[in-house]
Amino acid sequence: MAENERIIPINIEDEMRGAYIDYSMSVIISRALPDVRDGLKPVHRRVLYGMSELGVSYNKAYKKSARIVGEVLGKYHPHGDSSVYDTMVRMAQPWSLRYPLVDGQGNFGSIDGDSPAAMRYTEARLKRIADELLADLEKNTVDFVPNFDDSLKEPSVFPAKFPNLLVNGTSGIAVGMATNMAPHNLTEVVNGTIAYIDDPEISIADLMKYITAPDFPTGGIIYGYDGVKNAFETGRGRVIVRARAVIETTKTGKDQIIVTEIPYMVNKAAMIEKTAGLINEKKIEGISDLRDESDRDGLRIVYDLKRDAVANVVLNNLFKYTALQSSFGVNNVALVGGRPMTLNLKDLIKHFVVHRHEVVIRRTQYELEEARKRAHILEGLLIALDNLDEVINLIRASRDPEIARTGLIERFQLSDIQARAILEMRLQRLTGLERDKIQKEYDELMKLIDYLTEVLADEGLRMNIIKQELIDIRERYGDERRTAIEMVSSDISLEDMIPDENMVITISHEGYVKRTALTEYRSQSRGGVGSRGAAAGKQDDFTEHLFIASTHNYLLIFTESGRVFWLKVYEVPEGGKTTKGRAIQNLINIEKDDKVRAVINVHGLKNPDYVINNYLVFCTEQGTIKKTPLEAYSRPRATGIQAITINEGDRLLDVQLTNGANDIIIALKSGRAVRFPEEKVRTMGRTAAGVRGITLAGPDDKVVGMVCVHNPDTNLLVVSEKGFGKRSLLEEYRITNRGGKGVKTLNVTEKTGHLVAIMGVIDTDDLMIINKSGISIRLRVADLRVIGRVSQGVRLLRLNEGDEISSVAKIEVEDKAEVILNESELPLDETLNPEDLIDPETATDLTGPETISEN
Repeated sequence: MAENERIIPINIEDEMRGAYIDYSMSVIISRALPDVRDGLKPVHRRVLYGMSELGVSYNKAYKKSARIVGEVLGKYHPHGDSSVYDTMVRMAQPWSLRYPLVDGQGNFGSIDGDSPAAMRYTEARLKRIADELLADLEKNTVDFVPNFDDSLKEPSVFPAKFPNLLVNGTSGIAVGMATNMAPHNLTEVVNGTIAYIDDPEISIADLMKYITAPDFPTGGIIYGYDGVKNAFETGRGRVIVRARAVIETTKTGKDQIIVTEIPYMVNKAAMIEKTAGLINEKKIEGISDLRDESDRDGLRIVYDLKRDAVANVVLNNLFKYTALQSSFGVNNVALVGGRPMTLNLKDLIKHFVVHRHEVVIRRTQYELEEARKRAHILEGLLIALDNLDEVINLIRASRDPEIARTGLIERFQLSDIQARAILEMRLQRLTGLERDKIQKEYDELMKLIDYLTEVLADEGLRMNIIKQELIDIRERYGDERRTAIEMVSSDISLEDMIPDENMVITISHEGYVKRTALTEYRSQSRGGVGSRGAAAGKQDDFTEHLFIASTHNYLLIFTESGRVFWLKVYEVPEGGKTTKGRAIQNLINIEKDDKVRAVINVHGLKNPDYVINNYLVFCTEQGTIKKTPLEAYSRPRATGIQAITINEGDRLLDVQLTNGANDIIIALKSGRAVRFPEEKVRTMGRTAAGVRGITLAGPDDKVVGMVCVHNPDTNLLVVSEKGFGKRSLLEEYRITNRGGKGVKTLNVTEKTGHLVAIMGVIDTDDLMIINKSGISIRLRVADLRVIGRVSQGVRLLRLNEGDEISSVAKIEVEDKAEVILNESELPLDETLNPEDLIDPETATDLTGPETISEN
């Protein structure tokens, strides 16, 4: 062992801990996390500074990317060339940065994930907005630090005239932490920053009025606001982004889904490839063809749908299984004073304003020093011009410039700098005109010095300078939002923006739904001719249900599998009286093989008295009945919930809203019906299957309808499959216990066929009877006489041999709405009550039944 050599034993655990901490801090500070002040990581800052030093500004010629990369590598960034080139490429991609900082010429990759061309083939220069980050760098506005070999200086941060971290966002993975910051709209960010400068105590909620949500370069739609709110308030949140998709119908009648914008950071080609795989695996059904029609004019992905596919269902499956819906996990981690911190929206703006304030102070100090230096020189020149002959004689008499300089200093009490400036002055400055220019420049400099001194003494003036510079940035680079915001049912703010108005809701037999402003139904006296109603979607379609509902009301939509979906009335597409409406399956996420059985209009789900004292009564084809308080269905979910457990081989038939004191009548295919008080059915939980409501006559028997009697003037109408029917008085159906076999409601014979429908009717109702052969006929209930319960009824229509009645529907005539008062005729502080919607001459309830059923 050499005499001077020493071996020091150390604990390997301590050495590894210390080395790992040093490494991790190096990664955190010098590589992976952005600085909160300019929003840049060291490599981004070095690329932009290197390009600036190379002279490739926005108004200069492009230079080869290889030349730029070499400049940055050799002077500032001692790492692989790919790290520098990849960084520069990303800053040039308009789908990666909301406001690109590099202007690239050549192949800089694509949204499909294609690699850019090699650096020897591409060229680049700075974007004009990048100059705003570098502006005033030469005015001692920021600290410079030595580069990797101490041969040059590089800026530790940029002056940054705008909050680049908020505007362009960033992402990075360090050791033990990561950052993922969303881009935002420049106009909104500037407005929010100005609002903060005006009121440093402003709340995050008020800031969100200016900066509404992230604004991604690829557009798309932010679906739901809770994640955005969490991100702004805490610095962490999950923002769900959907593609912008529209459903169009081709000339051949087939539906297409057209996607024109996709979520941020989604690889378009990979997404299409994965979607094609899911279609082949039958995980997504209803798509016949998938094409990428994107070109230089914009992105366009076309999904051709099969004829039997429901477009909204297919689109929801695409959102569920593909990257057409993605989440952006916001994690606002940035370096503050060299330390990583999680920052909320206000913190990000505050740190930028503090940085910008320091930049303005340092810039003003620099400009003041330079102005004073120049004024000092001009003072000397003015002295020389005032004593021109003596100065010239002194200079001519001097043996060399040094003696002349010393003589000027001693004779006129000048500084060394002033004396040198006089000696270096050109002869043309001795003219009278030049003397006036010097005097004018000196006067302007003195005004500038006074102004700069005032700026350094007045913080309010400095803040106004920051605001004015931000306004200039906004006017030069600001643009409209690209990413839309779509509220969901959990976002209370959306409902607050929608006025609480009464609408006429119509649902056709084929399931087309729309809402129409009540003002479209003008006031009209009885006996009028009415006005044209909705144009049916198909020749045999007709308006089956009509009722009045507030825009803040809920529609509870029940399917035959026992699920319930919620739909706010304002979410129903609005249309005129003559429009077709939209298929209800396109408004809810219903399974393809499921079917809507009932729709219930409820006045609200937040009033405890209303939801506790009203009930939903369910009836299935196998005779099961269940009663559950409305409160169990008062917590809406976008995906729906199970409303009732349906036993195997059974299906939901009807759902009706009751007050707990109605009589219930259930009728069977075999022609029997049971009537019992609603109190006989105990209340049960939401997922309960229910209890026996009626006993079936045999294995082939089934329930064909349920009536909840709340109007004593209601008659019971029954129709058989061979075209026979009748009206009977309620009194003829004696009240019995639940679960019995019931009494005869129709004398079922081979001539009449089985019972197919039962419903409560009044004289003003109409019926639409549809045959299995597709023929439909409309009848007035008033034309049917009231006869006994056990009779076989009268022939409603004649059927061809082998034909049968498939369904019977009660028509809510739109002309009834004509007698409703226009909302403009109502007092402003009143709303329509059910009593206001009853025709006094016919006792017709114009709100319609609370329950809409296909039966």
